[in-house]
Amino acid sequence: MKGISKSFPGVKALDHVDLQVRPGTVHMMMGENGAGKSTLMKILNGLYAKDEGKIIYKGQEVVFHNPQRALDAGIAMIHQELSVVPEMTIGENIFLGCEPRKGAFVDYKKLYQDAQALLDKLNVPYDPHEKEGNLTVSGMQQIEIAKAISRGASVVVMDEPTSSLTTKEVEILFKQIAELKAQNVAIIYITHKMDEIFRIGDYVSVMRDGKMIDTKPISELDTDQIITMMIGRQLNNIYPKYEVPIGDVVLETKNLTGNKWFRNVNIKVHAGEIVGLSGLVGAGRSEVCRAIFGLDPIVSGEVYLNGKILSVKSPRDGIDAGIAYVPEDRKGVGLVVEQSILTNVSLPHLNHFRKGMFLDKKREREKVMQMCKKMTVKTPDYNFAAASLSGGNQQKVVLAKWILEPIKVLILDEPTRGIDVGAKAEIHKLMCDLAKEGIAVIMISSELPEILGMSDRVYVMHEGDLTGEFAREEATQEKIMMAAIGGTNHE
Repeated sequence: MKGISKSFPGVKALDHVDLQVRPGTVHMMMGENGAGKSTLMKILNGLYAKDEGKIIYKGQEVVFHNPQRALDAGIAMIHQELSVVPEMTIGENIFLGCEPRKGAFVDYKKLYQDAQALLDKLNVPYDPHEKEGNLTVSGMQQIEIAKAISRGASVVVMDEPTSSLTTKEVEILFKQIAELKAQNVAIIYITHKMDEIFRIGDYVSVMRDGKMIDTKPISELDTDQIITMMIGRQLNNIYPKYEVPIGDVVLETKNLTGNKWFRNVNIKVHAGEIVGLSGLVGAGRSEVCRAIFGLDPIVSGEVYLNGKILSVKSPRDGIDAGIAYVPEDRKGVGLVVEQSILTNVSLPHLNHFRKGMFLDKKREREKVMQMCKKMTVKTPDYNFAAASLSGGNQQKVVLAKWILEPIKVLILDEPTRGIDVGAKAEIHKLMCDLAKEGIAVIMISSELPEILGMSDRVYVMHEGDLTGEFAREEATQEKIMMAAIGGTNHE
């Protein structure tokens, strides 16, 4: 790709970007949210049209007017939000758009035979007759890779493929990447995770503000050099935790039980305290917090707020009590991405802006702008759709939404998933600032360095049970992991 430029209203997304990718290598793409990585790949994939520049593929200049044309040429992209048809079978998904035919009809016998042969070749343990909607995210991802191979892809783009995977599923993915590499397939891999770069990468390209900063062999770089390339400055501390006075207990659960996901959970969170909730995927952490907020039913047990029993049967009950919940899926649940930033921030608080039968638009805008500035949301216009923002700025908008009015408890479910290292540090500082204001903060995270770096206390769950509680000075990765796999070594 040579001299690629692309503009959207109010922003230059790409500014004369060059990228060269070699066969049989894993080429990592790094950069802050909004740096232009995904935009560049969507141009390569035919999803966006470039304004300037050339794409040279196998020695020839090419133009792809849509993703199907790119796929037919051998360039496949596996998006972070997987594009599958859940009601169709695995075999039908693999050959969607290029089904084998017998006359005017689809040759289903050949389709399933070919699908089974392909799955066997890739060591993917699924029946091609099974509905794709029955698979995990990891399983769907494996099918997307199979689809790319079925089209003879020589370039496979992966956009943050491990963001929703368990540790075991990540290992399966990395094994498949190694097999693709051995077949001389070029892998372009977008990620924010430093450990992945050094684990599977051969080269890394770093982008910033729509420009290509540099491309180097990974063997020539260390973590600090990559971070400096990404953000244009040294980042001394990604976990800027500072001590704040810890007050009285704000939130407490007693023997909280909810359906099949968790049972007899007892936790306490004080004013000014950041409590980490750790555990493996499926441990029940999110479900506990959803129940506290009123999203899921409570079967038995109690929730106490400032010492009084709280009845939460709906999210409105939680909001009215002063509990805010920032969900893991910020695009699907946390935001209405097609609506403006202003609308998203004011949405839960419209009653506060009523002026008779109408909304006080002036007061609404002033309050939203004030809160977005406090949250350091970067945008040229608050009337822009939330979808136009980077992941880090979208997360700040979700935070701004919940603290527009005073709150007592802030629940954050995977608050820095899918955002870059610079934005992570900003989110972590905002968490500390909110704790300083006396808010009780619960942080669910699957990243142990984040749990250890940001928590005053840590609770650990395993298969719905609370199996560990550690003070900040006592918590270690080994203790937390022991509790997460079912040990009971809490101090």
